[in-house]
Amino acid sequence: MGYQKINITTGWIAFLIALVTYCLTVEPTASFWDAGEFIACSYKLEVPHPPGAPFFLLTGRMFSMLAGDDVTQVAFWVNMLSVMSSAFFVLFIFWSITHLAKRVLKIKKGEETTTDTILIMGTGLVGALTCTFSDSFWFSAVEAEVYGMSAFFTSFVFWAILRWENMTEEQDRARWLILIAYMMGLSIGVHLLNLVAIPVLGLIVYFKYFENVTKKGIIYTLAISAAILLIILEGIIPGLPSMAGKIEIFFVNSLGLPFGSGVVFFGLLVLGGLTYGIYWSVKHNKYVLNTSLLALAFIMIGYSSYSIAVIRSNYNPPIDENNPDEIISFVSYLKREQYGSRPLFKGPYYTASLIENEKGAPVYMRGDDEYVIKDYKVNQKFDPKHSTILPRMYSSDANHIKKYRQVTGLKEGEKPGWGDNFYYLIVHQLGHQYFRYFMWNFTGRESDIQGAGWVGLVGAFDEIPDILASNKGRNVYFGMPLLLGLFGMFIQYKKDVKLFSATALLFFMTGIAIVLYLNTPPIEPRERDYIYAGSFYIFTIWVGFGVLALYDVLKNISKQKKVAAVLASVIGLTIPVLMASENWDDHDRSDRYFSVDAAKNYLSSVAPNGIIFTGGDNDTFPLWYAQEVEGFRTDVRVIVLSYYNTDWYIQQSARRAYESESFPYGLDIGLYQQGGMNDYLPVYEREELKGNAINAQMLLRFISEENPGLQIQANSYTTYNTVPSKALFLDIDTEKAKRIVPEDMHDKIVDKMILRVKGRGLEKKDLAFLDLLVNSDWERPIYLNNTSIAQMNIDLRGYVVQEGMAYRVVPVLSETSRGGYPVNTEVMYENVMNKFTWTNLDDPSIYYTQDYMGFVLNSRSTFNTLAEDLIAEGDYARASEVLKRCLEVMPNESLPFDFFSVQQVGMLLQVGEPELADHVAEVTSDNASQWLDYYFSTEGQETNELQRQLLSLNEVARAYRANGDREKAAAYEELFNSYYTQLQSQQ
Repeated sequence: MGYQKINITTGWIAFLIALVTYCLTVEPTASFWDAGEFIACSYKLEVPHPPGAPFFLLTGRMFSMLAGDDVTQVAFWVNMLSVMSSAFFVLFIFWSITHLAKRVLKIKKGEETTTDTILIMGTGLVGALTCTFSDSFWFSAVEAEVYGMSAFFTSFVFWAILRWENMTEEQDRARWLILIAYMMGLSIGVHLLNLVAIPVLGLIVYFKYFENVTKKGIIYTLAISAAILLIILEGIIPGLPSMAGKIEIFFVNSLGLPFGSGVVFFGLLVLGGLTYGIYWSVKHNKYVLNTSLLALAFIMIGYSSYSIAVIRSNYNPPIDENNPDEIISFVSYLKREQYGSRPLFKGPYYTASLIENEKGAPVYMRGDDEYVIKDYKVNQKFDPKHSTILPRMYSSDANHIKKYRQVTGLKEGEKPGWGDNFYYLIVHQLGHQYFRYFMWNFTGRESDIQGAGWVGLVGAFDEIPDILASNKGRNVYFGMPLLLGLFGMFIQYKKDVKLFSATALLFFMTGIAIVLYLNTPPIEPRERDYIYAGSFYIFTIWVGFGVLALYDVLKNISKQKKVAAVLASVIGLTIPVLMASENWDDHDRSDRYFSVDAAKNYLSSVAPNGIIFTGGDNDTFPLWYAQEVEGFRTDVRVIVLSYYNTDWYIQQSARRAYESESFPYGLDIGLYQQGGMNDYLPVYEREELKGNAINAQMLLRFISEENPGLQIQANSYTTYNTVPSKALFLDIDTEKAKRIVPEDMHDKIVDKMILRVKGRGLEKKDLAFLDLLVNSDWERPIYLNNTSIAQMNIDLRGYVVQEGMAYRVVPVLSETSRGGYPVNTEVMYENVMNKFTWTNLDDPSIYYTQDYMGFVLNSRSTFNTLAEDLIAEGDYARASEVLKRCLEVMPNESLPFDFFSVQQVGMLLQVGEPELADHVAEVTSDNASQWLDYYFSTEGQETNELQRQLLSLNEVARAYRANGDREKAAAYEELFNSYYTQLQSQQ
């Protein structure tokens, strides 16, 4: 068998290894974060969060059809899209490595010896399989996210660039360039990462056509490549639709033509111009121009997948984020305008004072006969004395400022300078937010706890608590992949500096350049290593080249070059084998269903035809999946509180969705329009009210009438309505309220609800919620969850009752001496014990990440709340059932006990379960002792975890003391005091 066949066959072997690995470990349902949203939107071709991923959704829709009539298999098959994409990535990265290896070894086509073949195949396998089993890449390969498909496009384009280099005929080269352009166009509909390969393409083209490489030539090449990249990023992706929007407004508003005429004209103009340009280039034999225009045409053909967003939005699907149903809103959707922007080249420090909000460009919307201005963009002007180039510490968020100071050592009141800014960039943005992730993939990871560091060769042998040592997210590679990669980097630099520079440029563009471009805030809700995975799999190319370095050493020891090649390959292959053995347990998602169970538990907590307000991705997207794909509880309307601040989302809630009727707002929907007087309603207390509550119905009526008595001028172009008191009251029709209030609480219904504004004013979402509450006339039950209660600027304490994982809003003034919210024990017991599901949570072989553990905490808290209230009612039998059910479905063996488990010790003693109480106490105290011993032995700083462990010991002692067991209480108190004394001595 010749070299070419061996290369192709070995590549497919690498593909099969990756495919089997990912098939065995793929998530069987919708995981947390964006996967639930993408699966739901793929299944019904709906519109996800900006800027969307239309080609991913179209392909996901095709994969979802493989589920047939079994909707529970839809998620699995959409996840399989990432599996297949990632496996094909491995195939193309293998062929890229073998191509580059031949260049390093300077072997011409047809001159490959057996030794060369063994060495090159070993190099390719080590690099490709190291990537296959790497932490970040494997994570994205087994869930319905865009990063697996994005990686496939990147690897294909890089491989195609290298193939282009081998072409000898100009026609063949042109075909490959056009193919590359088309793939880049398609990739725009997935993720923009692929476009950073353009400078690499430019370098390789330069090296191909110019034997005499100069610094000036490289600078010109990179400048031209950067210009092409900018043209696509700004001129094509948002630029063409933006220009179409401007022409559309001119045609409709100035020329009086119908809606859509400007877009059609611009589309025909672009199409006609491109067609004529291609025709003219052929006619006049302009080869370079012809190839460039064809490449541009194919980029636009690929990019056209975005038309699906506009088409589907016009059908008003249940998930229709930003409602991009016409050109103006589509441009906003593409530009991700709802997320705001971050300063890049110049901007303020967090200490800079805002001088003014300058009126910017108008924002249009479609009116009855023309496009009308609904708002103006705001250009914020800050004190230039406290601004800098390349600003990194820019956010005025209080938590972000605290982190800035923690990293730089600045004290409160101190102003940062350029040195602090640069130090923060190096230490935190590049160090913590990139290099730490890089080291996770090539040296090892401490644990799956957020903020965990990397494990080097020395740290691999440190003594750590059992609970940390047994953490499946702890992976130790002893630094071997990193070492091999550094050797491989040196080999390529030494023997093929041209393609080394191209590879290094791609490594930089997919890693450090993204760090500089994104300018991420100092605190993120989760680890973001997947953003930089592109640079990690480029580094695996060099890990593969490490085999060449091993060969150089071994061939000097062994006189048999073939033996040296085999040994180098075998030794190199131990790296991916080690990584596979370390990473398998924390990347195996098979049989994991709790994300969807948690979503269904939320929905099951809601009464028929209810409304539930959610606050974040993980308590929203899985619910969307359950409803849109599995058809579970489609009578419930899920409202995302952060989206509820937008006009388009309020408009969508005013229409029917499945069995859920439209919301009965009292205010005209137009009053919620962005840029109107109700985007924000500051509290402006009137002296005549003297702190008294105002009628909520009256406030809404004044807003509806645009009463000037409520209005204040914020600036020269903005007027806001105000709230004249921090307290509102809502008159209650007690007979109507009985429709949604449980019967055993009818005697507690109040005739007036007193609601207080928590902050300085009401946001649009709060006004819409108040409008809904006033006008729903108690016909539909309204619920909130933990996050939405916290985010609401209306204090609902005293008027919510917990019925499971959600809290029902009721006109019942209830208080509990135990703190927290009142509980409807009958309804909650039925939900928790008979309706909620906890699939496979008791299986210790299944791995649960910190995202899952967070929801486990919520679930244990729910069990505790129910048990506590049952004990308060004297129902010890059912309280015992609840506690034992919690320990049964969430045992320590699969989900380590936490502080909520500690709280169960006292309750288990109260309900007559001392053996179970002792078991929980022993496990939690042993875990706490190990943690505390570890912290004190390492002389670490005081952390929240240290405080939690100390509180755990104190809580166990308190539980036994309250139950009258002085002996056990004294033992745990002694343990607590010993650690507390150590803490005091360190302060």
